[in-house]
Amino acid sequence: MFPADGRLAEPLSALLDRVPDGWRPIVERWRASEAGRSLVAYVDGRVADGATVYPVDVFRALRLTPLPDVKAVIVGQDPYHGPGQAQGLAFSVPSGLKTPPSLRNMFVELRRDLGGAPAGNDLSGWARQGVLLLNTCLTVEDGQPASHARRGWEALTEQLLHAVAARPEPCAYLLWGAHAQRFEGLIRATAPEGAPAPLILMSNHPSPLSARRPPVPFLGNGHFGEAARYLAAHGRPVDWLG
Repeated sequence: MFPADGRLAEPLSALLDRVPDGWRPIVERWRASEAGRSLVAYVDGRVADGATVYPVDVFRALRLTPLPDVKAVIVGQDPYHGPGQAQGLAFSVPSGLKTPPSLRNMFVELRRDLGGAPAGNDLSGWARQGVLLLNTCLTVEDGQPASHARRGWEALTEQLLHAVAARPEPCAYLLWGAHAQRFEGLIRATAPEGAPAPLILMSNHPSPLSARRPPVPFLGNGHFGEAARYLAAHGRPVDWLG
């Protein structure tokens, strides 16, 4: 059984051994790199020293959204850093928990744009439809946001996004805030010639600190509807309300 607070409870290497086949070659190349080896040693060392690290299911985004099925990508920063919050999916928390501020604004925009929102805070329904909810850093320590930033996860995120962008299938990328928007160049440079152009949508982050700020406020950006229309036109629909 998973720990009640959702903390990482086994060596990271054991979780890496269970990464789904479609993602495995990318993850294994990273794992063998200096960045991968250093990150695994660091995370496992922090757990051995008694640190509480979230989430328990580090690679859940990859498990719920196989590479061939990816239709859309939402990039987050790092997991939530409170007990029971982090699920291994960007912006998502278990239903029944208080809605985090950024997710609340996402639901506000969904209701404005499409007239509704998912029934709970758990976005795994999106993930199972092909929406890759990928954080740039996949682990964090209790009460310490960005505590595992610049330790090696970023190299894996770049390689995963490169693999998605290199496919010929149409894909929508929802890049909110400067942190996510730094991947725009990689996505455009990787898109194969002759394939449908990717849809890249950018605005401020949904955080209350930036959601209403210029130059491109998150609230009112219409990204959910635009992505839905693009994907439906290419025969790859996503139901953002499901």
